[in-house]
Amino acid sequence: MPRNTKSASSSRRSKRKANPLGRRLVAGLNDALAHARGELKLPSYTVTVPESVNVAEVRNRLGLSQAAFARAFGLDVTALHAWEQGRRRPDRAARVLLAVIAKEPQAVLRALVPQSVCPC
Repeated sequence: MPRNTKSASSSRRSKRKANPLGRRLVAGLNDALAHARGELKLPSYTVTVPESVNVAEVRNRLGLSQAAFARAFGLDVTALHAWEQGRRRPDRAARVLLAVIAKEPQAVLRALVPQSVCPC
């Protein structure tokens, strides 16, 4: 005949305190439910991708040749030539990368170059 009492392992489990990760997960799920019910407005923003980037200006400001700029930021030097000469336009992802390079070149270098090589 089955017993209606809790096992020792389940009662032991219920006495444990939640760890920080568990508390954050529960809080996040509660926020998601509140948002779904319309009780919580979550912060948001819209990224504006520049329509054009003056690649030569960004490169010259950093004091790099076309080849050095392409190497430093993982760009194709042929594409860089074409962008600067106006024969081609950087695609959306390249414009985003170029905009970040224009504002925070060191951040891009820290992200792309191994720490053993980059004194960033």
